[in-house]
Amino acid sequence: MARVADGRVTVSGFNALILAGSRGGPDPVATYAGVADKALIEIEGETMLAHVVGALRAAGAGRIGVSASTPAVTAAAHALGAEIVPAAPGPSQSAAAGLAALGTPLLLTTADHALLRPEWVRAFLDEVPGDADVAVLLARRDAIEAAAPATQRTYLRFADGDWSGCNLFHFATSRAAAAIELWQQVEADRKRPWRIVRRLGPGLLFRYLTRRLTLADAIAHLGKRAGVTARVVAAHDGRAAIDVDKPADLDLVRQLVAGG
Repeated sequence: MARVADGRVTVSGFNALILAGSRGGPDPVATYAGVADKALIEIEGETMLAHVVGALRAAGAGRIGVSASTPAVTAAAHALGAEIVPAAPGPSQSAAAGLAALGTPLLLTTADHALLRPEWVRAFLDEVPGDADVAVLLARRDAIEAAAPATQRTYLRFADGDWSGCNLFHFATSRAAAAIELWQQVEADRKRPWRIVRRLGPGLLFRYLTRRLTLADAIAHLGKRAGVTARVVAAHDGRAAIDVDKPADLDLVRQLVAGG
């Protein structure tokens, strides 16, 4: 990647990590699809893992690591030409391992990002502010519902709208490692947005509860607590927020892919 005059980062090659590990025990989506590993669910004849690897490669990724915890996913990743980064017990720990193995700048996503498109990746990286140690892609509720009215998402409610994560993170500098521990806490509370915002302190929590806190301010303050500069990028396509967390998501993704 290279920085340009306005401070943004342009895509000129990057490394990527795909989280494809298991949290332990049967996965309800894998069981629903009749496979052992969620990453190996096929959609229109292609596994979700293969789709994500292909999208990243088409977007310009150089080294692609797959955080895998089972022999089947490891074998599939090898066949796709990806590097194996052994999965840790939790996603944030796996992210830390990937960061250590692949270095920065690093794009992180998940194997269940079954609609991922190269242009989404390139647009995200192009729009990461030049001062960011860490950046995250989020989508507005109106964009998500316009693209996929049937989807059910968990939203963070801010003064500038309701937002949902897109499973795309950019670790721009080595300082991004300092955000991993806080990211782990935030990830654990992703279904309880109020607990995420509570970490900002009583003043900002009050602003959040009264809908006077913007998403950009919240992310910046979270980054400050971790000792990094954190920025948010808004997704252009609401479908970027759709991943496969439950059987209904898989049905929706298959419907969207079949419909083009």
